[in-house]
Amino acid sequence: MKNYCNNDYAVNRYATGIVYRCATGTITVTLDDYLRENPGKTQADFAELKALSDAMYKEEDRAITRQGRKTTVLEEVDATPIRADSPEDTLIRAEDTALRQQWARIALAKMTEVQRRRYLLHVAKGLSTWDIAQIEGVNQSKVFKSIQAAKKKIQNFLDEN
Repeated sequence: MKNYCNNDYAVNRYATGIVYRCATGTITVTLDDYLRENPGKTQADFAELKALSDAMYKEEDRAITRQGRKTTVLEEVDATPIRADSPEDTLIRAEDTALRQQWARIALAKMTEVQRRRYLLHVAKGLSTWDIAQIEGVNQSKVFKSIQAAKKKIQNFLDEN
């Protein structure tokens, strides 16, 4: 079995049968087992069930990976606080609420529609660049570059004012 990372998806995908892993062990349902237990079924039915099983494991693996990318473990943190205002922090810290809203509208208006959409999904909704890329069906680097360009436009706007 070709097993590159020993996760459930990889184990199931590279097995000839359908693999179920649980706390008590691993169970593999082979084609012969399936046909013996289901006399009215065919090899095509087993292949369809195997494909469905692979798809379910793949989606579960992706969900775990997405969640893992959102979690960051800080093992050693220096007690000295370092503070550098981001462009978003500067917008938020504007003293007057009306002024802050006006600045935000102007800064957002300077972005392209794609930049604005991706920036708002990332900052306001808290989605990762990977999540946005999956939603839009594009490469993650494109999303990252769009968000960086949007931040740069905000910074340029703030530098001018």
